[in-house]
Amino acid sequence: MNFFAAQDEARRASRRLVFAYVIATLVIVVAVTWLLTAVTYAFGDYGYYTYGDYLGADPTFPAAVALGTALLIVLTSASKTMALSSGGGQVARQLGGTLVSADVRDPLRRRLRNVVEEMAIASGVPVPEIYVLEQESGINAFAAGYTQSDAAVAVTRGALELLDRNELQGVIAHEFSHILNGDMRLNIRLMGILFGIMALAIIGRFVLRGARHVDDGRAAVIALALGFGLVTLGGIGMFQARIIKAGVSRQREYLADASAVQFTRQTGGIAGALKKIGGYNKSSRITAADPEEVSHMLFGTGARLSSLFATHPPLHERIQALDPSFKASDIQQIDAHEVAQSIREEASAVSSLTPSPVPVTPTNLPDAMVESVGKPEAQHVEYAQHVRGTIPASLYDAAHSTDLAYLLSVALVVDPSGSSSDRQLSLVRDQLGEQRANIVRRLFAELSAAGAEYRLPILDVSFPALKQRPVEELDFLVELVTRLIEVDGNIDLYEFCFYRILVSNLRRSAKPAARERRAKRKDLQEAAIDFLSVLADYGHDTDDERRAAFESGIETLGPWAREFGWGSDRKYTVALLDHSLDVLLRLNNEGKESLLRAIGATAAHDKKITTIEAGLIRAVCASLDFPLPPILASK
Repeated sequence: MNFFAAQDEARRASRRLVFAYVIATLVIVVAVTWLLTAVTYAFGDYGYYTYGDYLGADPTFPAAVALGTALLIVLTSASKTMALSSGGGQVARQLGGTLVSADVRDPLRRRLRNVVEEMAIASGVPVPEIYVLEQESGINAFAAGYTQSDAAVAVTRGALELLDRNELQGVIAHEFSHILNGDMRLNIRLMGILFGIMALAIIGRFVLRGARHVDDGRAAVIALALGFGLVTLGGIGMFQARIIKAGVSRQREYLADASAVQFTRQTGGIAGALKKIGGYNKSSRITAADPEEVSHMLFGTGARLSSLFATHPPLHERIQALDPSFKASDIQQIDAHEVAQSIREEASAVSSLTPSPVPVTPTNLPDAMVESVGKPEAQHVEYAQHVRGTIPASLYDAAHSTDLAYLLSVALVVDPSGSSSDRQLSLVRDQLGEQRANIVRRLFAELSAAGAEYRLPILDVSFPALKQRPVEELDFLVELVTRLIEVDGNIDLYEFCFYRILVSNLRRSAKPAARERRAKRKDLQEAAIDFLSVLADYGHDTDDERRAAFESGIETLGPWAREFGWGSDRKYTVALLDHSLDVLLRLNNEGKESLLRAIGATAAHDKKITTIEAGLIRAVCASLDFPLPPILASK
């Protein structure tokens, strides 16, 4: 299953979830209507509510109860979803997560940050916010958020202290699978929707507690009857919620386990983590939240649930899927104190070794790009380890500084070719002052010396620190970088893509729950042709070369595209390119896959991929929300 198929499956799961939610709501509404009408008749004063009301001769009261119950469920679901709409960091904080600071010195937390950054660079996504659930001694983790731009990854203190680097890498790879396959948005929807279904049980328990303080005997009986009835119906709702969660989550956990093996090329890491959960007396337990609410988004179940309701496959089955020779009797109890001491010693040992990148030349770039989107492999992770470990120290420190990450992002948008960099840096001086302009100039020089392959990873690494800045400063940053790429009236695609990645990620992290509107077919076609025209124009000196690159791209789009010839005299501006990308983001997954093949065909029409071209392709794909792993260009 490729990235686009996985996204489609996540959408189908969302539709099944909505259908199940509607059915569950209808069942609960009917049951509550019957209960309240029956209680009203049984204990009423036979005034307004008569037996005829109960039979439905006057449907006003039952209709009001049904409407009120439906509104309660829907509004409770909407309220919970709204509370989670600020993104993955909000979910992590609600569960007691503490943000891992950019300048962290603790070796365990530094190791966690390194592993997350390497997985992000390998995947082609911005580095998510990183949290530790300090009060949780069980071994667990989760990823939360609506999009890759607002994602957060959290691990428990138990996972941090008891998992070695390979095991931690396996767990983080599992969570990145959820980020890449569209599971995070589905998980947040589950939290919101199921909270509404389970709300009646909460109300029922509240009514029962209040009944103890009622002096009037008949009123107390009514309260008890209503309380027990609502708790019972709430229990039915919880039963339905558990079935829905189990149906949605189990298969996706198997997929995430398998993806973790693909990412790391070894089963020992994630299998070792699962075995430690089995042998640890606190298992994967979560105490800061109701396991009913969050179990579907955790690496482990977080609680003991029956096999019928479990959101995860049984632990021994997950391990056997990774290690067929494993038997449940192989689980051994671990000495948490001894393991934790060993893990800290390992994390404290500083190694200067970084794996060397393995040069790779895709034989068919369009097919290779489609197959690798959202599916980094071990060679990508090894390359990411190399890149992260060899980023110049001053740039790496700047990317983790809330002050310098702001200026670093400006330097990343400055034209690396140097043709307009002087005018851009002059504008920076006018807008930010001499002192900060000098820092931008220094960072720009260091970026130029580092090499093109470091630019996108540095941008990805800088996002967590950058997002800590006030909203007003980020708004000003967006205005400034827009002016920077328009300073000479010419739009350089490489420069534009970095601008676009920066701006779009900041906007999505600010409004993660926003949805894309549908676009007309004609608008989608025009946007695709415009974007391929700009891509074909980049890096070619003659019209013949540009035409050949353009025709290579449109050939893959289908018969409709062949009527568009090379030679458009359209003036390409930042606003037009931004509009084209906004439109293309509304393509369905079939259209996105076709566009990605066209991008690959356009870029590789000459059968050569240089380091700069590889960086450009990744930047183009990132601007279109295609998380493309590194293209390891041949030398």
